[in-house]
Amino acid sequence: RPEVIGGLGGFGGLFSAAKLKDMVDPVLVSGTDGVGTKLRLAQLFDRHETVGIDLVAMCVNDLLASGAEPLFFLDYIAIGHIEAEHVAQIVGGIAEGCRQAGCALVGGEMAEHPGVMAKDDYDLAGFCVGVVDRPKMILPEMVQEGDAILGIASSGLHSNGYSLARRVLIDESADLSQYTAPQDHFGGESLVDAMLKPTRIYVKPILGLLEAGLPVHGVAHITGGGITENLNRVLPENLDAEVEWGTWDVPPVVQAAVEAANLSDTEAYRTFNMGVGMCVVCDPDAVDDIAESLTAAGETVFPVGRIVKGTGQVIYK
Repeated sequence: RPEVIGGLGGFGGLFSAAKLKDMVDPVLVSGTDGVGTKLRLAQLFDRHETVGIDLVAMCVNDLLASGAEPLFFLDYIAIGHIEAEHVAQIVGGIAEGCRQAGCALVGGEMAEHPGVMAKDDYDLAGFCVGVVDRPKMILPEMVQEGDAILGIASSGLHSNGYSLARRVLIDESADLSQYTAPQDHFGGESLVDAMLKPTRIYVKPILGLLEAGLPVHGVAHITGGGITENLNRVLPENLDAEVEWGTWDVPPVVQAAVEAANLSDTEAYRTFNMGVGMCVVCDPDAVDDIAESLTAAGETVFPVGRIVKGTGQVIYK
């Protein structure tokens, strides 16, 4: 981004705020997150190229709930022993995630922890700052009875539910090559391919809706806790989100985890994203325009439900 000032090696990342003067009342929005135990899979199968994308996605997608444009990103890598090739793959993924999100990677920190972490272990944390003009912020009070709820498809498990998914789908004591063999059930991918598929970054499609002035009343990033514990976060206290079971396709890898764990529908929708990466609450008269815009941006869109009177919860029918 042109707002970045200076190069590498400074004590702090510099980013010009001059563009903010064009806003009525610029509000900075910050977020931080990690990738969780998905990293164990990356380490187990020596596949580190995409977890950096996950890291960026988990942070920037959260900012969209306020209608904010991500401006810049920083990362923190704690690692048992620095392996140059692994680090290059991780940082390459972070850079790719920032490219997809249109934000600048302005800095980071790497801490080697011998004696604290095992040689091949690492953990990632990301930090993102974005901006939204206060008159254009997305707030719960914008959601109205009768609003439509659209879902945007996830790429799979994204970055949540991996402690359970790994336990029921991967036997770490077995021959691991069985998990890297292509399977028709996963569209020709291996189980590991399907489980490590990076979290989708929804920045450009969602910002496209907002820049077009379409009546978006709420945006929910479906992460840990699933639809049940994330869609409610965009609701006012007097309204519920009524979600219709089975109105969209659940990715095979998610369905495999649900079945292997023997989860009820209630448990599944509180554990996994169930194929929904983002929910958009909108004026029902704008559903076609919003779906058309998201589809043109390369997303798969489907109806999820509607807003009804209630107490700020997600209910299913």
